[in-house]
Amino acid sequence: MHAAAWKSVFDDYLAGLYAPGTGPFIPFDPVRDYASLVDGRAREDGARAFLASRGITLPDGDPDDPPGAETVLGLACRKNAILLRLIREGGVQAYPGSVRYVRAVRRSGRMTAVVSSSTNCRDVLEAACIADLFDARIDGVVAFERRLRGKPAPDTFLEGARALGVPPREAAVYEDSLAGVEAGRAGRFGWVVGVDRLEQAEALGARGADVVVSDLAELLEAV
Repeated sequence: MHAAAWKSVFDDYLAGLYAPGTGPFIPFDPVRDYASLVDGRAREDGARAFLASRGITLPDGDPDDPPGAETVLGLACRKNAILLRLIREGGVQAYPGSVRYVRAVRRSGRMTAVVSSSTNCRDVLEAACIADLFDARIDGVVAFERRLRGKPAPDTFLEGARALGVPPREAAVYEDSLAGVEAGRAGRFGWVVGVDRLEQAEALGARGADVVVSDLAELLEAV
């Protein structure tokens, strides 16, 4: 849903820059561009990264910029509006294997925190009926309030460890984004698990994942 929302925003913006046949309109790639430039990052950081990859610079704008504003925050606001519509229309489905893994972790007596750059994290967890699986939530709202840097900086993961009362070296990070794996490694966590959802296992390993799986259920099978 995130990739689809970004594609709608970026393709519409890029198409508006060039009259037909006058410019290099190259659509947003929901796999390659999403994985390398947007996934795991705060909305405004992802927008800046993608625009920079196309040689485009926009003013940041203001947090209250409307969706139609041609600013970084305006594009981010437009993306969020589309995402919320997609969630309302299609709902949210969790990965069953990953849910089984988190439930097994909690049965073992360990605490869990969800760390997300999204300001919609609470809504997504509740829509997927998995909000009760986490003892703490460090999301885009918390990051803004506490002035935490977004991934690939380790700030939000470190805040998650603090919320659980455990040192990073005794905690594990589970991430499906390249920026998130970098953040886990930068935070010096005891174990960083890369989850390959976008056929980027090699890149996840190169960014610092100790092990890469396609679904967290594989970790249950390995025990």
